[in-house]
Amino acid sequence: MSTENDTPDDNAEDDFPAKAPRFDIPLPGPLDASMPEGTKAGFIALIGAPNAGKSTLINQLVGTKVSIVTHKVQTTRAVVRGIAMHDKSQLIFVDTPGIFKPKRRLDRAMVDTAWGGAREADVIALLIDARKGIDEETESILERLKDIQTPKVLILNKIDVTKRDKLLDLAQKANELIRFDETFMVSALSGDGVQSILDYISERVPDSPWLYPEDQPSDLPLRILAAEITREKLFERLHQELPYISTVETEDWQEKKDGSVRIEQTIYVERDSQKSIVLGKRGQAIKSISQAAREELAEIIDTKVHLFLFVKVRENWADDPERYREMGLEFPK
Repeated sequence: MSTENDTPDDNAEDDFPAKAPRFDIPLPGPLDASMPEGTKAGFIALIGAPNAGKSTLINQLVGTKVSIVTHKVQTTRAVVRGIAMHDKSQLIFVDTPGIFKPKRRLDRAMVDTAWGGAREADVIALLIDARKGIDEETESILERLKDIQTPKVLILNKIDVTKRDKLLDLAQKANELIRFDETFMVSALSGDGVQSILDYISERVPDSPWLYPEDQPSDLPLRILAAEITREKLFERLHQELPYISTVETEDWQEKKDGSVRIEQTIYVERDSQKSIVLGKRGQAIKSISQAAREELAEIIDTKVHLFLFVKVRENWADDPERYREMGLEFPK
């Protein structure tokens, strides 16, 4: 079943672009002859337990949406790089999957990806939900960080809903467990304190030409970002009913003559019962998901969007190596 509020164009051309390849970290090198002197560039790995607020924070740091945000734990699956320009520094913030105790193959791939992002970074930023404090998952992360020599900063999130005394005690305890170069207290939701992070890190990344165009907020291809937006709306609408194992793939993307974009996506679930949940009674659930995703996509790419959603059952997709390649994850053996 598909859904779209607009009438599809029966004469639409079939020469859709091929699927985007996996993206890799670019090789350093000047992108523009007009680049100023004294530029810096570096990668900052944002790590933490699930639902610490990493995706919300990275969107604040970059100044636009590059990573999806839901109430569902373990929503971020692959590495998303958000690019912030601050003075002459280009800061590439790496939004990694939340680090937790893996139970399934997909879990292991996500956790391996998170630690891989940390190992490759110039700076590691550990984000802790100040309301939760140092729970078992965060304590495990702190223990593992002790063996990594990369410069590290601590970010305590949700200061707007946490008492000051608790924040100070938490900062002291975390710094007793591991030596951080700096501690920040922020509200990722409101942006309070985010400027201090940019000021600090922009001075500490290496001297380097910029690695991306100055006006590029992310290295995520639009067709992948579009799938992520739909997955976000899927979980927002059905987060209490649908397992997070569900996924979305952009199958076709066509730019039409009138400047609008026609997008076809498939929502993959593992069982027929999950397919019924996504469709909803009389198709109301998928219509709601489609409308919300289409509106946000139109705002992001600044043009009219014709979005068609299909729902298919793909049993045991989380054991298929191809699906991992689609998400930029290594398939764990």
